[in-house]
Amino acid sequence: MKNIFKPEVTQEVIDRINKLTPESQPLWGKMNVGQMLAHCSVTYEMIYDGTHQPPKGMMKLMLKFFVKGMVTSEKPYKKNLRTAPAFLMTAEKDFETEKKRLIDYLTKTQVLGESHFDNKESLSFGRLSITEWNNMFYKHLDHHLTQFGV
Repeated sequence: MKNIFKPEVTQEVIDRINKLTPESQPLWGKMNVGQMLAHCSVTYEMIYDGTHQPPKGMMKLMLKFFVKGMVTSEKPYKKNLRTAPAFLMTAEKDFETEKKRLIDYLTKTQVLGESHFDNKESLSFGRLSITEWNNMFYKHLDHHLTQFGV
């Protein structure tokens, strides 16, 4: 798995994002390109913006014990997986706004660096290692950028 905390990897991902256009079409799935960019930003909203509530009770346990491993492992996502409600995008999204927002989140994450994420609490999964944070970040972005052919 590539290390999103390395500047050259972050730049590679940003370069892939910059290859997208408002007309980019998915190879699979239902989201358009603006929705996909907004969808990818949700992970970062959960870290930086405080706009999402942490799961409680049984949902928190289910996420930690059944979903965490799939999200933080190096095993690639399958196409057309169901997504968590907070990540669903059904409203139209402005491509340029969402593109800038995602790139800004990537830049902020890279500047903070991996040490900022060492044993940091995830909203959904509890404390994660640097490797788990990296896998979660990079794998999700790579999956959706591949979905749109970049």
